[in-house]
Order: sequence, then structure tokens, then C-alpha cells
Amino acid sequence: MTMITTKKKSPGRLSALLLVLFGLSFTPSFLGGEGRVQAFRPSTTTKSWSSSRSSSVLSSTRLLANNKKKKAVIAGATGYIGKAVVRESVRQGYETYALARDVSKLQSPEGKALYGEAFQGAKVVECNVCNLESLQQTFADITQGDGDNDEKIDLIVSCLASRSGVKKDAYAIDYQATLHCLEAGRACNARHFVLLSAFCVKNPWLQFQQAKLKFEAALQAQNDMTWTIVRPTAFFKSVSGQLEVVQSGAPYVMFGDGKVTRCNPIAESDLARYLVDSAQEPSRCNQIINLGGPDEPLNMQQQGEMLFQAIGKEPKFFYAPLWLFDVIIDSLQWLADTFQSEALENAAETGRIGKYYAVEDMLTTDPKEKYGTITLQEHFNRIAVEGQEYDPYTTMFAKKPTTAATITTTATQKEEATSL
Repeated sequence: MTMITTKKKSPGRLSALLLVLFGLSFTPSFLGGEGRVQAFRPSTTTKSWSSSRSSSVLSSTRLLANNKKKKAVIAGATGYIGKAVVRESVRQGYETYALARDVSKLQSPEGKALYGEAFQGAKVVECNVCNLESLQQTFADITQGDGDNDEKIDLIVSCLASRSGVKKDAYAIDYQATLHCLEAGRACNARHFVLLSAFCVKNPWLQFQQAKLKFEAALQAQNDMTWTIVRPTAFFKSVSGQLEVVQSGAPYVMFGDGKVTRCNPIAESDLARYLVDSAQEPSRCNQIINLGGPDEPLNMQQQGEMLFQAIGKEPKFFYAPLWLFDVIIDSLQWLADTFQSEALENAAETGRIGKYYAVEDMLTTDPKEKYGTITLQEHFNRIAVEGQEYDPYTTMFAKKPTTAATITTTATQKEEATSL
């Protein structure tokens, strides 16, 4: 199993409290990710880890003219969407390289519990995406072929996303580290770059949105690689963070009247398939694509009703006033300006992120921008029975697994099996 880890710092206490409050209504879908493989020839600066288990039956096989598998590199592979992309890349027959900052963490009991089944058949490569020289060496190693014939990287998928969304993290990951992946790909003549961006950049008043747009501009400005930018509305995981809360008997929290915003989230497995398929789909070449799931527009109250239906309980709601955001944000910003405090500035930005998702639609209505077969109700029905995969940033009150035995079949795998 493999994941790419971009220094996951846990948020400060104040920011964490804000994330819990705001995340109850909608956890930002920008929290994407950072991925397992067979051995390849590493340089002295690059380590790899080989999975002992091969991939399951492939639905298709990506082969070059000489019958060698095409190569795919997944950055952000340890994140929630990144794991699904690694799995999908392997399923489609790519020789898949998942980038990870610290492979040893994946081999720990906790790492195996979280990622043990996710990256079978992929090659885990240890490197630091924040270090351009290290990343270029890693890509050079991946492209080494037999003799004098180097093999190109056919697909790079970046699922990198800052965990906090505050300015420093956003520009370090959403812009700079992602730019490193692009530059390393250009240096080794990689063929196609797929960026997992975010639908919300269409109306950018947050730092992470501006960082993402800055990279999008850099990607479009170069002509060494073809590219696809995919901007998903929301992930299923980002709208199911209250499952454990309502199962315990607490009310479902909404802002305003529960009808302020609407969205059509997309299943992780459907999104992963779309991202990987983009390398082979001419109509997506050099295109920016907004992408949502198959549902009709769903407001917060409808989502809550669906969740209560799934767990078999009568709906119970708590309506939080929208003005609460402004009071908290303005107070934190005043304190940040007064005391020149970066921590308070970050807390204010966290508040702005919460407000954004409480007042902005994450919705595609054009049929060409709706994709997948799994509905949100189907997702809720399943996780109500099986529970949902643990993620510290999108599942507010789920319990962290401690052994590999705690995860037998992940939620994403079952969604993927359902859609095949």
C-alpha cells in the first residue's frame, strides 16, 4: 500500500474546535489527499516498498506497443481520494507508483489498518514532494527502462491538498508541491497531467482556492504535457461526517434554514475512475471540467433526512444561525490584527472556510458535468450498516482503527464493486 504524505500537521486547538463546529454541516472537499507497489530500481536517494500481494482482476490493461504497461504516478496518494485513485489506476492495468513521504509509517499496525487493502498491486515510492530535487530524482528512477531505452511516465495524477487550508499550508501544498510534480514531469517528458482541483475555486475568496488557481494557471501556461483539470463539487465523505453524531441520538446540524445551499456530491470510486480515464479521453484533453455526482440538487435538510432514513430514526435538526460565522470570524480577525498572531489569523481563515461551505452551492446541473452511478442515499444506506472509513479530517467522531483486522473491506472498495 502506498500514500504520499505531505507533512500532515494537526490543526491548532482553536482551529480544531472551529473545524468540528463547521464540519458538522459540511466538511470541505478540498481535504483530498496525499499511496503500494512492487520493487523498482531506486537510486541512492529514493526508497521503495514492494507489496506482497498482487492486484485483483483488471477490467482493462493499459499497454504500450511493446506490451509493457503504461506508467502512472499518483501524488497525494495517502489522502482519501488519492487512495481511491491508486486503486483505480492498478485496476485499469497501469504500472502504478504511489508517492509517500515515509514508507515506514505504512508498515506500522496503524498504517496497515488505514491503508493495508487500498494499494495492493501498486509500487510505493518514498520521496518528498516539497523537495523538487528529490522528486525529479524519483521520477527519473521511475522512467528507467532496460538498457538505453527509458520509459516515459504516461500519467501523473495530483491529489495533493493542504490539510488546513490556511495560507501557509495552501501555498506550500496546493501550489508549490503540486508545481514540483509538474516540473518533475516536464523534466522527464511525462505525457499527461491530471489535477484534482475543487469546484469552489470558481468563486475564490479563500487562500487555498487562490493557491489552487495559481497552480492551474501554471499548468495551462506550459505546453510540454497535455493536461486535465477536474473540479469536483464534493465527496460523499465530506457530507457524511455527522453519521456517528446522529447515530448517538444528537440532532443533525444545519446552518440557516437548512435550504441555503445545495450540492450533488460524487462517490470517491466514481471520481477516481473519471480522473484516471481522463488520460485516455481526447475530449478531456487540455480542459477544465466541473464534476458532480448523479443526484439532483440536495440541500442540507434533504441530506439530513436521507441520513436519518438510512439509520432508521426520526429526523431531529438543529438550526445554527449564519450570523454566528461573522461574529466568530470578525472577532478572530480583530485579535489576529491586534496581536499580529499567525495562529489567530489561521483560526479566522478556518472560520471563513466554514462559512464558505455554509453559503455557497457545490452543484453541477449540466448533464455533461454529472458522472457516476452511486447515489448519496445508497452511500448513506451502506455506511449506516457498515460504518465509514476513518479519516481524521472528514469523519468528526469516528473511531481510529488500531489494527489491520479492524478493516476488512473499505467503504470505497465496496462502492467501487457496486459500480462495476
